[in-house]
Amino acid sequence: MLDRLSSFFAASTLFSLTLAQSCWQDVGCTGPTDTAFPGPWESNIYSPASRTVSPSTILSLDTAEVLSDYPGPKKLVGNASALVFDFGIEVGGIATIKYSTTGGAGQLGLAFTEAKNWIGLASDSSNGKFSRGVGDQACDDGAIYDYFTAAGNHSYTMDIPHLRGGFRYLTLFLLTNDTNATTIILNDVSLEIGFQPTWSNLRAYQGYFHSNDEELNKIWYSGAYTLQTNNVPPALGRWIPAVPVGWANNGTMSNGTTVIVDGAKRDRAVWPGDMGIAVPSTFVSIGDLESVMNALQTMYDHQNSDGSFPEAGPPLLQQGSDTYHMWTMIGTYNYVLYTNDTAFLEHNWARFEYAMEYISGKVLQPLGLLNVTGLRDWAREATGGNSSEPNMILYHTLTTGSDLAHWMGNDTLATTWTTRAEALKANINAHLYDATYGAFADNTTTSLHPQDANSLALLFGVVPPTSSTAQQISDRLTNNWTPIGPEAPELPHNISPFISSFELQAHLTLGNTARALALLRSCWGWYLRNPNGTQSTVIEGYLTNGSFAYRNYRGYNYDAAYVSHSHGWSSGPTSALTNYVLGLQITGRIGSLWRFAPQFGDLERVQGGL
Repeated sequence: MLDRLSSFFAASTLFSLTLAQSCWQDVGCTGPTDTAFPGPWESNIYSPASRTVSPSTILSLDTAEVLSDYPGPKKLVGNASALVFDFGIEVGGIATIKYSTTGGAGQLGLAFTEAKNWIGLASDSSNGKFSRGVGDQACDDGAIYDYFTAAGNHSYTMDIPHLRGGFRYLTLFLLTNDTNATTIILNDVSLEIGFQPTWSNLRAYQGYFHSNDEELNKIWYSGAYTLQTNNVPPALGRWIPAVPVGWANNGTMSNGTTVIVDGAKRDRAVWPGDMGIAVPSTFVSIGDLESVMNALQTMYDHQNSDGSFPEAGPPLLQQGSDTYHMWTMIGTYNYVLYTNDTAFLEHNWARFEYAMEYISGKVLQPLGLLNVTGLRDWAREATGGNSSEPNMILYHTLTTGSDLAHWMGNDTLATTWTTRAEALKANINAHLYDATYGAFADNTTTSLHPQDANSLALLFGVVPPTSSTAQQISDRLTNNWTPIGPEAPELPHNISPFISSFELQAHLTLGNTARALALLRSCWGWYLRNPNGTQSTVIEGYLTNGSFAYRNYRGYNYDAAYVSHSHGWSSGPTSALTNYVLGLQITGRIGSLWRFAPQFGDLERVQGGL
């Protein structure tokens, strides 16, 4: 085994280095200054070496073909002439364009997009207003402009509210009414990276993964890089209510200097459900738990008077989700497990207890199941009543809450919550398991067998992992598979890398390594290889026909350009590859206990550390 595996579990001391880099604008640098594990695997890190970056290539707007490496051609001649500047990876921040003009007056236009599908004179959608109609070409956000009145030299830097949090392609174009053929010479295009604001060295990862499979390595790092793009300055969230034209990213989300949000382009808000995947993946890769703490604290600070948490943080503060209420509580457990931040736990403990009583009060007889009235969830079509997915989440909320109570020294409360968890588990199995089919039904009145509930049942231990029942559920989950990932029966025609992240871990929990690796390669590998994607991050979701139009009929107004291509809730492979394939998993606070159980599958070599 040692010939095939090199694994390191280490606490590293960070030494200050003199780096030609900086943190975001006026933010103090509190992040690590160097990688914890230097080595050849760093070549897979997508994050740039400097906070100021330039494009890599220039594309034709008409054909999307590469014209040259940057700087290359740089002349715009006549109205609506354009060039597309490709940064090669997902980026985000504030662009500066230095240019000179001849002829008369006009405007330099800037349009942004994550996917190559949408390059053009309008930016892909992010503001949520859906003001430009419906359809695959909707593109709500338009462009921003620098106006010039005469020939000369010009420099334009975007204002902070127009920060573009996530894009790969920047289209620069000329608008003019001048019949004397006004031209623009683009002298310099640069971008100040706006994510990971407290880090002077954006490549200072605190974990790593490396195997003989280059695609798996790139998938691990694409998840890690996605999480970096989701760690943003707290005052640069999406503005709510949505602006009718363009976009505004100057909404305050939390205190502190950095916070983890759901997506780079949008929604740019704290969503606790997303953190169910994003936080464990953050811990094993970049290691930025300061952003996690600030995200959780803002949920506690906005707890409602009845004990419930909002579904999302400010400025949105969307309400009415029992599942996301519980994800805030599970996120608390994960954060304390990874940090042993007892001060944070003690500060919020009374509110945690109140939150537990709120959700426990919805467990009703005679079935003894959670009766869901906060219906909002991750986009699944139905959640109410005795739905199986929220009951799986409640079971995990109770078991992790019991651990927190024990860590707080309240063993009586820990026992109470454990007892509730065991009773709930028995009731879930008694009333929601469909023995004829061999999987959990969506609720007590339907024959639908969802991906989310069955994945969570395996991952959270609602059924014993060594049981024939667990194996049968794992088998049944593969009935949803397509060549590019699993279709979620609870959201037909859609593939959710968020829910598939739980399924991936569920198969690994059972030791079904080959099945898990096949899922990982089909779903995340498909997007990473897609020539129209970012080829550096993980996407929010997509359709079974290969379109990026995730949940287009369910809340996104059939606007395929609205989908986020850098969404932390899809980063499950990053933690799964470390925790299960490498086999290194933290089970006690701040590593006081840990598990080492590699699952190599068809891999020859795996190494890593955190």
